[in-house]
Amino acid sequence: MSSKKSLHALHHKLADNDYQLKVLETHEISTVDFERFDDKLKSIGLFPLKPTNTEIFQVNVGYMCNQTCAHCHVDAGPDRKEIMTRETMQQCLDALAKTNIPTVDLTGGAPEMNPDFRWFVEEITKLGRKTMVRCNLTIIMANKKYHDLPQFFAEHKIEVVSSLPFYNKSRTDAQRGDGVFEDSIKALQMLNEVGYGKPGSGLILNLVYNPSGAFLPGSQASLEAQFKKELKRLYQIDFNSLFCITNMPISRFLEYLIDSGNYEEYMQKLVEAFNPIAAQNVMCRNTVSIGWDGNIYDCDFNQMLGLKVNHGAPNHISNWDLELLNNREIVLNQHCFGCTAGSGSSCGGSVA
Repeated sequence: MSSKKSLHALHHKLADNDYQLKVLETHEISTVDFERFDDKLKSIGLFPLKPTNTEIFQVNVGYMCNQTCAHCHVDAGPDRKEIMTRETMQQCLDALAKTNIPTVDLTGGAPEMNPDFRWFVEEITKLGRKTMVRCNLTIIMANKKYHDLPQFFAEHKIEVVSSLPFYNKSRTDAQRGDGVFEDSIKALQMLNEVGYGKPGSGLILNLVYNPSGAFLPGSQASLEAQFKKELKRLYQIDFNSLFCITNMPISRFLEYLIDSGNYEEYMQKLVEAFNPIAAQNVMCRNTVSIGWDGNIYDCDFNQMLGLKVNHGAPNHISNWDLELLNNREIVLNQHCFGCTAGSGSSCGGSVA
């Protein structure tokens, strides 16, 4: 898809978690004193932020990806070699079996590139849990060994969540790489062919939209209607829901903000758009995020900043204790404004 290297491969300073946190917390890049996120929560009586109940067990099975998207907060790409082992997957399964957490959310990178991906899905299915896979669509077209993924997904009743920046080629390829739009359309049509997105099939296909620049997403309902109309008109594609996700000032999107001179303005937008209702419904309150190496985080974004769970909660899957995790204090930083801006943002779209 893209020949661009990851920040990690380039040994870029933003590939260092400590440096990213320094940018977010200090005057390293900006001289503006942005309001502190924890102070914002204190002002509405929501600090310390605590979990409600863990409903989603999110697992990042590796940072390897066939794409190198310009906005990627994971800094994923073909050159990333961090991959979850079957041993760590088994620890996840053992932990999951001790709980009644209903949903497992598999993410990456391209999770399908993990050599044990299909085994892991099959084992999750045996536990009777619902599985979601964050599929970038182009992986289905990348190699013949992936062409049967739509059938595999359907067989295991997997909910497919796929990014599609827009319903035209120029905006999609600009964000995700040359050729991505064409392959994404073909993959969506293949998913439709096996029943995904079709009424009554029970096979859920949701799309993810995130802005292509330094601005907040528009109305999720309006964008969904627009996407449904145009994808049906142009390509006969059906899908269930559209999720709008705010770009987080992390990793490659943070690089873009700095390089384009938009960092201060974007952070100010996030702070000014703080929504107390969105703050009450942030995904870290009902989700735990497991890294490829088994470390436990409050969310996928904290994972990418190396901010493991804290305050007495076990921070590795080998020490899993759901009771302690459900009573933890959630680790916060300035990037959290991204989840509470406007209608809010989560891996499942708007929250307010």
